[in-house]
Amino acid sequence: MENNKFKTNEIAIFLTLPLKRETITMNALIPSVLRRGSATYKNQIEIGKQLENMYGAFFNCGIDKTGDYCILKFYIETLSDRFLPNGETVSQKSMDMLWDIIFNPLADNNSFNKEYVKQEKENLRKIIESKKDNKELYAFDRCIEEMFKNDSYGIYKNGYIEDLEKINESNLYEYYKQIINDCKIDIILNGIDAKSISINKEIYNKDNTTVLKKSEKKNKKINMVKEKADVIQGKLILGLRAPEKNKYAISLYNAILGGGANSKLFQNVREKASLAYSIGSRYIRRKDVILIITGIELKNYEKALRIIKQQINEMKSGNITNEELEKSRQLIISSLDMLKESQENMISFEFDQKLFKENLTIDKYKEKIEKITLKEVIDIAQKVEIDTIYYLEK
Repeated sequence: MENNKFKTNEIAIFLTLPLKRETITMNALIPSVLRRGSATYKNQIEIGKQLENMYGAFFNCGIDKTGDYCILKFYIETLSDRFLPNGETVSQKSMDMLWDIIFNPLADNNSFNKEYVKQEKENLRKIIESKKDNKELYAFDRCIEEMFKNDSYGIYKNGYIEDLEKINESNLYEYYKQIINDCKIDIILNGIDAKSISINKEIYNKDNTTVLKKSEKKNKKINMVKEKADVIQGKLILGLRAPEKNKYAISLYNAILGGGANSKLFQNVREKASLAYSIGSRYIRRKDVILIITGIELKNYEKALRIIKQQINEMKSGNITNEELEKSRQLIISSLDMLKESQENMISFEFDQKLFKENLTIDKYKEKIEKITLKEVIDIAQKVEIDTIYYLEK
C-alpha cells in the first residue's frame, strides 16, 4: 500500500487461524513468547537496542478474533528512508527484523525458552484473572459468550486458566511449528517506501480459511442472564441479531440506534429520561450482531430496558426520519475518513477486506454507504430481533 501521507512505513504480518476452544490459550501465548527474543535478537534488551538503532522504530504484537478466525498480529513502524541522514536505510531492516521475530524464534532442542514461557504463562494468567476488573468490558464479553454458546465466537480471545497448566515450552513450540505451516499468512506494507521493501524468503501463503457460517438462533425466546458483582453501576448489554444481507444498511441502522449523541438511544434513554450514565451500540459486522452497551443506576434497570426496547420497536415501525438517516450517514463516512489518518487502521481495513473477500477500498465502502436508502434501513429494522439480555448487578 504505497502511501505518501506519512513519514513512516508500517509493516504488518497477520497469521490467521480457526477460532477454536482447544487452541485459543496457546494462540494467546505465542505472540508474547515470540516478542521475548528470536534466534538473532536473544532477548528484549537486544530487540530494544535494534529498534533504537533504527531511529526509535516501534514493534508490537497481539491477538484478536474476527468472525470465526483467530488473528495473531505483528507490527513494526519505522521512519521512512527518505528522512534519514547520510543515505541510511531502515525499511528493509525492519522487514527482516519482524520476519526474524515471527519465523526464526529463539528455540533449542525443539523447545521455546523455558523461562520465557513460564513468565508469559504467568502474565497471561493475570490478564485472564483481571478480566472482571473492567466491568463494562466484562459484561460485553459475557453477553457475547452467552449469545454464542454454541459458536466459536463465544470463545474468550485471551484463553482460559485451566488450559495454562497443560502448556509447556515443548508442546507450545510444536504447536507453533504446526500453525506456521498451516495458517494463512498476510503481509501488508504501508508507506512511502512500501514498494522498495522485499521479502527475501520463500513463503507459501496458504488460504485455509473457510467461508463463515452464520450462527442461527434456534430458540426464539430471549435469553435473559443476570449476574452479581461488586458494581456501583449496573451494566446492561443487549445482543441483537441482524439479517445477514445488506451489511451497509445494518451499519446505518446501528448508527441511528446508538451510534452517537444524535442516536435514538442516547437521546431517549440518557438525555430525556436520564436513565443511563453511558449508552451506545456497536455493530459486529462479521457476526451480524449489534450490541447495546449501557451503564445505569442499579434502580433503573426496568425503566432503562423498557425504553431501549421501545426504541427498537419504534424503528421496526418505520419511525426513522430522513434527518436521522443523513446524520448517521455522515457519522459513518467521517469514521471511514478517519481510517486514512492512521496507517495501522488502513492496514486493518485492507486485511479485513481481503480476509472476507470483499476487496473494497475505503472510498468504495463510502460509496456503498452513500447509496443506502431509508427504505432499506427500515427493512433491516423489521428483521432485527433481541437475542440476549445480560445484566451485571450488585
